[in-house]
Amino acid sequence: MTQLQQARENKITNEMRRTAEYEVVDPEVIRQLIADGFAVLPKNIKHNIDTPRVIGKNLDVKVNVNIGTSKDYSSFEEEIVKAKVAFTYGADAIMILSTWGDLRKMRREIVELSPVPVGSVPIYDAAVRSYRENKKVIDFSEGDFIEMFKEHAEDGIDFMTIHVGVTNDVVKRLKKTERILKIVSRGGSIVSGWMLENKLENPFYSHFDEILSIASEYDITLSLGDGMRPGAFVDGTDDLQLEELFVLGELVKRSRAAGVQVMVEGPGHLPIDQIEMNVRLAKTITDDAPFFVLGPVVTDCAPGYDHIVSAIGGAIASMHGTDFLCYVTPAEHVSLPTAEDVKEGLIVSKIAAQAVNASRKRKRAYQREKKMAIARKEFNWDEQMKLSIDKGEKLKQYREKRPYSEEGCSMCGPFCAIRIVEKYSDGK
Repeated sequence: MTQLQQARENKITNEMRRTAEYEVVDPEVIRQLIADGFAVLPKNIKHNIDTPRVIGKNLDVKVNVNIGTSKDYSSFEEEIVKAKVAFTYGADAIMILSTWGDLRKMRREIVELSPVPVGSVPIYDAAVRSYRENKKVIDFSEGDFIEMFKEHAEDGIDFMTIHVGVTNDVVKRLKKTERILKIVSRGGSIVSGWMLENKLENPFYSHFDEILSIASEYDITLSLGDGMRPGAFVDGTDDLQLEELFVLGELVKRSRAAGVQVMVEGPGHLPIDQIEMNVRLAKTITDDAPFFVLGPVVTDCAPGYDHIVSAIGGAIASMHGTDFLCYVTPAEHVSLPTAEDVKEGLIVSKIAAQAVNASRKRKRAYQREKKMAIARKEFNWDEQMKLSIDKGEKLKQYREKRPYSEEGCSMCGPFCAIRIVEKYSDGK
């Protein structure tokens, strides 16, 4: 039985109990959220997860990290290093988006290594196999859509992005769109290209019942991909995006009816003033399904700083109900990220999540802020490092770069506001 099916039968699983401890809530809260479809607990029956995570309504905002090879730069060893960096700095989930090398070996090894849920995009495999055979990227069969999904399930993948909302009706609009960047979703473009070439409906959509059957067997959480997400600031919130979203709303209902956990992916590039509307609209159309967004990226004019740009969008989106943030690295739109890029991207997304979690009085996040305030008051630098999202690395670097012999720091020296007030308020 899936986590959803067990929740509906009033069964609290071991994973539900462990996630409840992490969230500092009663396990019954987690069970009810999953039963209602307002939260998901990605856990393939073949993956032994040390630290399961639950994603959804009224819970801590979670952060996902993407890793993966490309044809131009393929080093599985480096991807392992990136994965370990992600785990070290608190990733709540990791996705393998490799498009070169031994894809199945990579998946299996990352699943074996990962203490958190692992996600993937199965359509990539079909495209890579075609390319390696000197065929067109989209030159594969309808059955390959299902075969790849089943293969990833067997490999222990916990949640999968499938671009099932890219239907014929949506693709027809693509031909008339005034978008500058028509499709920026790699999976969405592969599926659309296949449909246009073969003049057939999206197999993920036409064979959705078969997908649901496999997902139910392995307890795969479906992540309904936003193949038509806007990929530029000026393309935000158009008919393509919204048409696909209505399809995803329909598929959320079908997934829940089949006892399959499901979440919905959201837009990538949006003006700040459109974020709240997009989140509320998605939550309404999908009946409060967990919402998973890339960014959103709120300006396209900061290449090399897209991790910061997306953290701004992520914080705003999370304040309005987004449950799951996909990190963005400084290398986004420019190159394959390094391990250091992964670290930077994850840290800024974790900062955004912490800011929102604390403001909502989530217990762990709020207590962390309170402990940090006390540590600052007491000039307890060791405690501040322990509480820091980057494990105190920057703090330590700056302390060593500009040392100060007394309490406080070299910014204010003897004119430290904290020291002055503490001294005279104590009557000294």
